[in-house]
Amino acid sequence: MSAQRPFAIAHRAGNTLLGLHTAEHAGADWVEADIWRHRGALEVRHLKTMGPVPLLWDRWRLVRASAPRLHVDELLAAAVPGTRFMFDLKGRDRRLPADLVSAFEASGRTAPYMVSSQSWGLLEHFRDIPGVPVAHSVGGPLQLRRVWKRLTWHDRPVVSIHFKLLNARTVGRLKERASGVITWPINTPEQLQKVIEWGIDGFTSDSLDLIRDYTAAAGQGAVPPG
Repeated sequence: MSAQRPFAIAHRAGNTLLGLHTAEHAGADWVEADIWRHRGALEVRHLKTMGPVPLLWDRWRLVRASAPRLHVDELLAAAVPGTRFMFDLKGRDRRLPADLVSAFEASGRTAPYMVSSQSWGLLEHFRDIPGVPVAHSVGGPLQLRRVWKRLTWHDRPVVSIHFKLLNARTVGRLKERASGVITWPINTPEQLQKVIEWGIDGFTSDSLDLIRDYTAAAGQGAVPPG
């Protein structure tokens, strides 16, 4: 990682076109988008399907499956040329990575992107693709225990880890074996100051106000991980 300031990722902002444009306007360094492969199409959403039940769901939210869905090609076409995406790969469909690479190449975009996932298998596809940082997503203690064994390939991959699992010592240990550490969700100035002091390389936030204030004060200089 560069010694320059930690980069700011707009959490799930790429899941709608309104969120995308708002994050771009706020100065986010990266825009996160959740990607599923469903019936041969790459859909941008955090909501999950319910098999034969015609609904999409996520915790306390239900949406009719017939509602319009954003697709990756639409998202890429709507983004300004310099927007950098962090694609969070969802599900278990092993065809998703190759389809995403093809969609990105077809878009003609030149800005870098990175991928993250809690599914190790989906990340394997990117091992030999230069210039695409790979982030192992760690959301709980069991995943943290497992991730130490995974930090041996893809030329020191990135770790994207929940704030509740971190302290200064853990950040230091991870940075000895990973190319960078991203943490989430960072939604207050107090949390942000703490993780910067710990030495994180990037943070993911639901608060575009926090990102706007941070990037305005910190100025340019954030760089891709890896």
